[in-house]
Amino acid sequence: MSKQLPLDDAQDFSDARRGFIATRTPLVITREDGSVVWSDKDYAWQNDKSAPDSVNPSLWRQAQLNNIHGLFRVKEGIYQVRGFDLANMTLIEGSNGWIVVDPLTAVETAEAALKLANDTLGKRPVTAVLYTHSHIDHFAGAAAVVSQADADSGAVPVVAPAHFTREAVSENVIAGAVMTRRASYMYGMTLPRTATGHVDTGLGKQPGQGTTSLIKPNTVVNRTGQTLTIDGVEFVFQYTPESEAPAEFMFFLPQYAAFCGAEVLSRNFHNIYTLRGAKVRDALKWAGYIDEALVRFGSQTEIVFNSHHWPVFGNDAVRDYIKKQRDIYRYTHDQTLRLASQGLTPNEIAASITLPESLRNNFATRGYYGTLKHNAKAVYQHYFGWYDGNPVNLDPLPPEAEANRYVEAMGGIDAVVEKARNAYTSGDFQWAAQLAHHAVFADASHQDARIMLAQAYEQLGYQAESGPWRDVYLSGANELRNGLQGVDMRESAGALLRSVPLDLFFVAMATNVDPESAAGKVVTVNFRFTDTGDDFTLMLENSVLNHRQGLAAEADATLTLTQELLVRLISGQASLKDLVGKDGVSVEGSFIRLGQLLGSLGLPNFDPFPMTTP
Repeated sequence: MSKQLPLDDAQDFSDARRGFIATRTPLVITREDGSVVWSDKDYAWQNDKSAPDSVNPSLWRQAQLNNIHGLFRVKEGIYQVRGFDLANMTLIEGSNGWIVVDPLTAVETAEAALKLANDTLGKRPVTAVLYTHSHIDHFAGAAAVVSQADADSGAVPVVAPAHFTREAVSENVIAGAVMTRRASYMYGMTLPRTATGHVDTGLGKQPGQGTTSLIKPNTVVNRTGQTLTIDGVEFVFQYTPESEAPAEFMFFLPQYAAFCGAEVLSRNFHNIYTLRGAKVRDALKWAGYIDEALVRFGSQTEIVFNSHHWPVFGNDAVRDYIKKQRDIYRYTHDQTLRLASQGLTPNEIAASITLPESLRNNFATRGYYGTLKHNAKAVYQHYFGWYDGNPVNLDPLPPEAEANRYVEAMGGIDAVVEKARNAYTSGDFQWAAQLAHHAVFADASHQDARIMLAQAYEQLGYQAESGPWRDVYLSGANELRNGLQGVDMRESAGALLRSVPLDLFFVAMATNVDPESAAGKVVTVNFRFTDTGDDFTLMLENSVLNHRQGLAAEADATLTLTQELLVRLISGQASLKDLVGKDGVSVEGSFIRLGQLLGSLGLPNFDPFPMTTP
């Protein structure tokens, strides 16, 4: 890797440090109880050192760039706080205060970032907030910079792309338990911050591990060319749904000749499919939006700043950067379909696709976050789904049954472990992992098999250029060696649930129906909400919970309560008996029938489930 790339090229380091004003030293951000949310001490060992043998030197270079943190002047009037969270907070000087773009993952990190700007540049009120897209690291710290009351009253514009709230909820609530568990692998949340542990995500150091919030927007961007003047600053928006996020926009600032690429643009090859499990993205649309930005704004733009990484300076560099960002997604799209048309399946495409030298040797299109291998599979999935066309893969055996049969066919578990050890010794780590995986799934208590698989994963992790690939492999090894480890999502899930539109809340609620408990039950219950004024009917039948807005004339029961109390009820923090008669909670009709509906719901699963063992 060191011979393939000009790793000593200093231009990125110069750009990443350009405009530096101030930072906090040490940069340690805590909750009120003293627990650490963010600390640069976790990564101080990466500064001014060559790459350890256990870290890919290309990823090491990206990690050192992402270590550069503080308040930076992008251009007079535009500032960024970088390295205080996974994403950047951008601050634009309005006539009366700060326009905050992307208020980070956690309330604590957003508060610290804004404080640094106010302490250094002079205190200014927040006069507007922009969410560039619907991923949690770009909105969940919002309560540190704006209140829901100010958003509801319109006193502070909170600007977001169309369908922002729906998409934010879809990822973080409806699919939240599985996605959070997988994200713990993708971001190495349970790994030590060492040369044999988590190093960097490629996109930034790590997500902030603090308090989350969701301040609902009051201003919607839903078309390209839409112009808003916000606190005296003109914004020209480009609406880019179904690109890097289902709901996303970029924008141009004419008075600054500056373009915000949100996360459609970044300093790496991003994810067409993200390993935490979000919806597959449309690579063709993604490339098309970038080309549209080049046509609309390329000739006028002197600076590109994004939601991650550091800016691009100068029109020539800007245009070259945007073209290569466009072409990495278009090339992956086109070549995947070309290879698929020749009969190659996803794994075969991933093994054979290569980039042209101009993209391969460009640091801003390297696979520090997404990779060519898994992004090519994503393009295939977008068009053709999970089935590769081979009949043997139409109804495959589940992993344990398959593993037992393979182990038996190969002469027993000890023989399989020995074959894995031989593959490992010869440097064939992927084959060693596949063999040891079968042994572990045949007998998860077999310690030699577990250690063999952990060792193979560790070597694959050390070689990975992608931060998430490294973290996934090493998290798997960590689980094999030390047992289940996870991240507690109860607090963050509760914070989001309290802000979820009720129709989406009931969608999430329906995913907790236990079909055995619900079998044979036919129940209709009205829900009346005293805080929102909403009315809904829930109908349980065929072990399915459907909902409609409005009240049914012949419901079995009517439950009157607030959304906050519904969250407590569904999350198991309170029982119906505890609530009835308190805080305005009442039941009309059959208490028994209401209990049958609620009794059909299991509690949301917040506990970690196995990923590398049965």
